[in-house]
Amino acid sequence: MEFNEYPKAANRTLYGNEQVLTNCALGLAGETGQVVDLVKNYTFRGQKLDKEELKHEMGDVLWYLSQVAEWADISFEEIAQTNIKTLNDRYPDGYRD
Repeated sequence: MEFNEYPKAANRTLYGNEQVLTNCALGLAGETGQVVDLVKNYTFRGQKLDKEELKHEMGDVLWYLSQVAEWADISFEEIAQTNIKTLNDRYPDGYRD
């Protein structure tokens, strides 16, 4: 699947009305929290990192992120290019401790 194909493919499962953006933003926050909890439990509680569960939760994050981008008519390609430019501007020589 191409980078920009995902948001449109995922959009077929979007349900909502005038509050779609709010729902997706809140869903993104909630699913991100699930990823954080998995990492927290691995890091601080000594639990095994369940990569399948992590993959599932990251997929949920991707779904919500893609729907915010779709709503705003911003392609993943544009998001990625903007982010790489920001990183290159911020760390022109790469990141070093």
